[in-house]
Amino acid sequence: MTSAGRFAPSPSGELHVGNLRTAILAWLFARSTGRTFLLRVEDLDRARAGAEAEQLRDLEAIGVTWDGEVVRQTGRGRLYADAITRLHNAGLTYECFCTRREIQEAPSAPHAPQGAYPGTCRNLDPAELEFKRATRPAAVRLRSAVQEYSVQDRLHGAFTGVVDDFVLRRNDGVTAYNLAVVVDDAEQGVDQVVRGDDLLPSTPRQAYLASLLSIPVPEYAHVPLVVNADGVRLAKRDGAVTLGDLSRAGTPVAAVRDRLLESLGLPPGTLEHALNSFDPDVLPRKPWIWSA
Repeated sequence: MTSAGRFAPSPSGELHVGNLRTAILAWLFARSTGRTFLLRVEDLDRARAGAEAEQLRDLEAIGVTWDGEVVRQTGRGRLYADAITRLHNAGLTYECFCTRREIQEAPSAPHAPQGAYPGTCRNLDPAELEFKRATRPAAVRLRSAVQEYSVQDRLHGAFTGVVDDFVLRRNDGVTAYNLAVVVDDAEQGVDQVVRGDDLLPSTPRQAYLASLLSIPVPEYAHVPLVVNADGVRLAKRDGAVTLGDLSRAGTPVAAVRDRLLESLGLPPGTLEHALNSFDPDVLPRKPWIWSA
């Protein structure tokens, strides 16, 4: 299978300049290493009508091109179900009936890392299990054999993070992100994952899950976010931060693209032109502050 990189937005709204900057970086990483570049729409949750079309339009406008057809998670349910079945048959799953509030209020398990699921439903006896099944729907959790796992990141080096009994399928039947992303990347031949560094803490969970499914762990590069003047991750509420907003305010798309490239230490112009100067080793390691 051909090696690939990817960009995988959630269609919850228009992409802001932080999303576009990450998309540019994912494209540059893939193209500079001879990989194909894929676009996957992660629409299992929070999809807004029309958002996907807006996102594809804006990616094309700044020069991010992709190979093949756009893939959508909502058409891949069988793959996710098969993965959960494999884990279940190996004795690596259990049903969980905890609400979010119950998890927050539960005492932590002895020696468990901070923020880890306390294991409330891990060892329910048959009577407890039957009673709980009659009271509320169950989520499916991984029965993890480790408390932490290490990954290697292109920009951050070695990173060790918490691995608990995380959710594989929510109690509403929707596949959880940590499982879907692992299955999707493996099935699509994605062996390079470039995304915002806010997702680095969840990466050990995904790498551990990949190991249980005998899936090769991809190369990771978690890139700095774009933040506002207060140092908070950029969001729509910060004003003119989408191509549409900026265009209406008089800033053409090419000027936005050039500004994003310059923030990465790259020359303005097309992405193909910037590719000639792209070097991951000299990329900025700190968040970039956006001011409209």
